[in-house]
Amino acid sequence: MDTNMYDLLIIGAGPAGMGAAVYATRAGMNLAVIDKSPVSGGQILTTYEVDNYLGIPNISGSEISDKFKAHVDQLGVPFITAKVQGIESFPEKKTVHTEQGDFDTRAVLLATGASHSMLGVPGEMKFAGMGVSYCATCDGAFFRKKTVAVVGGGDVAVEDAIFLAGICQKVYLIHRRESLRAAMSLQNKLFSLANVEVIWNSEVKEICGEDVVEHISIYNKKQDAVSTLEVNGIFIAVGTVPNTKQFEHIVALDEKGYVLADETCRTSVEGIFVAGDIRKKALRQIITAVADGANAIHSVQEYFIKN
Repeated sequence: MDTNMYDLLIIGAGPAGMGAAVYATRAGMNLAVIDKSPVSGGQILTTYEVDNYLGIPNISGSEISDKFKAHVDQLGVPFITAKVQGIESFPEKKTVHTEQGDFDTRAVLLATGASHSMLGVPGEMKFAGMGVSYCATCDGAFFRKKTVAVVGGGDVAVEDAIFLAGICQKVYLIHRRESLRAAMSLQNKLFSLANVEVIWNSEVKEICGEDVVEHISIYNKKQDAVSTLEVNGIFIAVGTVPNTKQFEHIVALDEKGYVLADETCRTSVEGIFVAGDIRKKALRQIITAVADGANAIHSVQEYFIKN
């Protein structure tokens, strides 16, 4: 075997990639993790506080990321900082093309995650993790008995509003149209909740406050008027974008760009696997990303046995 060839290259250093690195190292694989950023963690780096990861309550996103990275570093896993430009699949190997050169490997694990679709309004980046959130199940508990707004009109936005209504004093659902896109069963549930108010035909124009979110500026298209809404937090649920652009001609994707794979994490190409938020699935959380990493390595081991 070529001594310059890796057993496995993991692309992405979020929870899925780092979780997979731990399992792959313990399985005796010669591996490396490639990430475009020198700071590992992915989306959790922008999460102010994490309170739903088993055994590690009340921890910030950056702190839990540091713990993940320390665990991987303790095992001696090498990290390569480079932007992946593409992958070529050959019968005997895979070649990962990066801006730092090419790397040959027996198998590849895609773990580049997904990015939250943003509103792109003033204050959004400033208050990320300080009142602006993209995950109600992750951060909702920090707004218990407070007033929040949810932006969006699909299933996720309505589910978020319903979830938040159970713990918050008041929930506003802001939607740019006159009707929701969510399933009718979800809409019926939403409209039955006394502490939820839907603001129709409206868009958020600015998120304001001092150190945390205090109010938002809303433009009503039908009335052609701007108003101010006092809230403690705003949950943006206008979709996510999988980071799969460089892989779209390599593995099969769904209509939204997520990699098609089941719990085995096997993609449409032999020897290429996927883990984390980049994979098509129902729930995207830190714990499910780490679980994907473990499942993927089990499948990689089976692939090596057969090949």
